[in-house]
Amino acid sequence: MRVYEFVDEGLGHSSYLIDLGNGSAAIIDPPRFPTAHEHLTDCEGLRTAWTVDTHSHADYVTGSPGLVARSGATFIAPAASRLETPHQPVVDDERIALAPGLVLTAIATPGHTPDHHAYLLEDNGTPVALFSGGSLMVGAVGRTDLCGPDLAEPLAREMFQGLRRFDALPNELRLYPTHGAGSFCSAPASGNRTSTLGIERTTNTLFCENSEDRFVEQLLAGFGTFPPYFNRLPEINRRGPARLDTIPQLSNLTPDSIDCVIAGGAVVVDARPVHHFAIAHIPGSISNTLRPVFASWTGWLIDPNRPIVFVLDDDQSCDEAVRQCLDVGHEHFAGVLLGGIDAWQAARRPVRAIGLVDANHLHPNVIDVRQTNEYAAGHVPGAVNVELGKVSIAALAPERWTVMCGHGERAMTAASILANRGYDVNVLDGGPDTWAATTSRALECGPFPPRPVEYEQ
Repeated sequence: MRVYEFVDEGLGHSSYLIDLGNGSAAIIDPPRFPTAHEHLTDCEGLRTAWTVDTHSHADYVTGSPGLVARSGATFIAPAASRLETPHQPVVDDERIALAPGLVLTAIATPGHTPDHHAYLLEDNGTPVALFSGGSLMVGAVGRTDLCGPDLAEPLAREMFQGLRRFDALPNELRLYPTHGAGSFCSAPASGNRTSTLGIERTTNTLFCENSEDRFVEQLLAGFGTFPPYFNRLPEINRRGPARLDTIPQLSNLTPDSIDCVIAGGAVVVDARPVHHFAIAHIPGSISNTLRPVFASWTGWLIDPNRPIVFVLDDDQSCDEAVRQCLDVGHEHFAGVLLGGIDAWQAARRPVRAIGLVDANHLHPNVIDVRQTNEYAAGHVPGAVNVELGKVSIAALAPERWTVMCGHGERAMTAASILANRGYDVNVLDGGPDTWAATTSRALECGPFPPRPVEYEQ
């Protein structure tokens, strides 16, 4: 028996393939496109016999129904998930014989979601792996507010009780969570992806907490914001996503055809690097550099009902941009600009620019679009904190603004949104550490902005 780990750094999602030792494999919490998993099974001569989901995922579209359709695998999922796709529902303490000597036991651990299960893998009666999903993570536990603020505390109490079910398991047991660093499903987490129960018992503050009330208080205090698509994906996964065995190919669009699709409601997403977008971009477009977190910000900022037009450089993969959108349930695409921004300019179409400035040339008004916990850890003195997800509804003064984040990508996204709203903006080329090094001034710490920001309803 061997466990292979697959990580989507952008979504903070880990999935696992278990070589069951008899020519078959089981996959835990597969992504929508488990291409790497299927490549491994092909290389190792394995048959995917099982696919297992720990809960109704809010952060990505499940790949389990697709694996069932392609490989004939048996899909294991909690009965409480009430899935409408073909699957084998399991309940608390139910045991599934995956292969001779290898048994998977479902452990009901509601909290992160009401239907959540962890799965204990035993080899001839010896515990060898705990697939903890969104319950116990490395240095953290799952957030409990995804079903709404009214359920956050009751689910936190269920989380506390559910974690106690791991108390009898041995310290050396390997822990394989689904969520981790980079996931909005997690309370603040470690950068490590896997661990052991023994390590978590000595280093994980929440897991070590013996008081239910203190556990709940600390957990609820650690939540940040999460993307709106988290409210949509659980139902998509419950009903079963549209089957896609390959990445759909997009139409090549001319400048004239882009005018037509924009008139029909499409949005232009410019996925080129920040410096390229800064020099010239299509008026009204939104910058979102193609990188591992492209999916999260596309899902957060773009209405899923609006078709997307991509603007890419020649060395960027349209397939990668489409895959990331599909991973978070954005399935409407108008096409990709043929020839990129050069073709747009060759057609004598108008372009806009957004200035990139160094730390010595900031506007008097600075907006920091990082998450609140990042801002609190250290920010430029006087900077106003408006998280990127709220920039489109922030009622800012009609003044000149410098936008900043940690490196520049999120800042340029925010600047493109603000420019489309009529604000005069530029972007800091770098982040707070760049500013501190350039100016030899100290960053401020703390969560409270110097000026309150109002938001439009």
